[in-house]
Amino acid sequence: MQPDSAHSHAPDPAFEERTYRKVIFRILPVLLLCYIAAYLDRVNIGFAKLDMLNDLQFSNTVYALGASMFFWGYFLFEVPSNLLLHRFGARFWIARIMLTWAVISMAVAFTVPLAGVFNVQASTMFYTLRFLLGVCEAGFFPGVILYLNYWFPTHRQSRVMSGFLIALPISLTLGGALSGWLMTAMQGVHGLAGWQWMLLIEGVPSIIMAFVVIVFLCDGIDKAKWLDDKEKALLKANLVRENAGKVSRLSDVFFNPKVWLLILILLTFNTGFYGLAFWMPSIIKSAGVTSSLEIGLLTAIPYGVAMVVMLLNARHSNRTGERRLHAAIPAFIGGIGLMLSAYFAHDLVLSVLFLTVAASGILSLMPIYWTLPGTLLSGVAAAAGIGMINAFGNLSGFAGSMITATAETLTGNINNGTYVLAVSLFICGGLILSIPRSMLSRHADTTSALPSTLAMEKA
Repeated sequence: MQPDSAHSHAPDPAFEERTYRKVIFRILPVLLLCYIAAYLDRVNIGFAKLDMLNDLQFSNTVYALGASMFFWGYFLFEVPSNLLLHRFGARFWIARIMLTWAVISMAVAFTVPLAGVFNVQASTMFYTLRFLLGVCEAGFFPGVILYLNYWFPTHRQSRVMSGFLIALPISLTLGGALSGWLMTAMQGVHGLAGWQWMLLIEGVPSIIMAFVVIVFLCDGIDKAKWLDDKEKALLKANLVRENAGKVSRLSDVFFNPKVWLLILILLTFNTGFYGLAFWMPSIIKSAGVTSSLEIGLLTAIPYGVAMVVMLLNARHSNRTGERRLHAAIPAFIGGIGLMLSAYFAHDLVLSVLFLTVAASGILSLMPIYWTLPGTLLSGVAAAAGIGMINAFGNLSGFAGSMITATAETLTGNINNGTYVLAVSLFICGGLILSIPRSMLSRHADTTSALPSTLAMEKA
């Protein structure tokens, strides 16, 4: 819808900044908390593994296959989920996603009793629950990326994306300490193991956030009762100008070479990322740490540092308007960090140091990368394209979780798979450098970074 003539003139810059600040303060905290809850449920299986393998008599291969089954469910239902979000609205669909994934994640705590109910082996039930978890969560992350495209033009997305993606290191930092503490403190309470309590308790925030989403989010600009007509007209006019010339037809998405380049980048990136996320607790344990609480606290160090580095990299990218090197260099740094963490695996201090370098590089790439789909796609094409990119990209979660287990089976050393993860990040960096400059320069982001945007500055 085009704005009426009363508002078709160039907007006042101060009014425009106030309007976007208003949108950021309204929707970003909710999405941030949702993503923190999401990642608690997604990666806590890496901590549960420390004890559940013995309790359930699973091998590392069974664990790795179960961890990876999540991504097959995620892959198959990603695009349909995003199209349904576009059809039925973000408010209802994101809440549905969060509620169902919380229930399934908590159900993993009762793998053995459920296996008895359905008369199947415990490993089969574990695979099934992990697959269903992927089905239930499919569409959340690309749905949020799509939702942000409903509000913000590309040149404003880097700062918003960094604000949303900061949830990732926050959840991994807090999640490590919380998971380790729960597994230690709740061991044996009411006859349940610590890892069972961890899965149950860490599912509760997602249930709470499902209701928060229903109350606080709206489906788009037109349904935002907290915006006046002038603010709505400004936001819609900016999006109309932004979307001119983008791919908007669904049929064009699947044959667009730039979309497939973005998929390849995400495939190689996520192989390194999920390998790190799922196996970091085990890597630290192999260095000689046995306490679940101590392992949790040590995993918090790499992600805590990575959170700061991610924000600094996004801020510098926003300030300079440069994206390609701000994405490629972190990929190379992540690869180097993983290689050195494996090489010094038996030295706890050096191993954690280089895991910190790896996490900082890997996470710094994410907010830069996720501004790129919005430079190409709009409308239903954005819904399908972002879903497709994330669906194929997350198949690498299968590779990331299996590589380390396979390497341990073949060589007897869990750290050898880390070298393969590092190589995938080097390939990722090379693919980023192959992105056409025209793709990045069209909507160059020269705005200030999120922290300054969120500051209470005078208009």
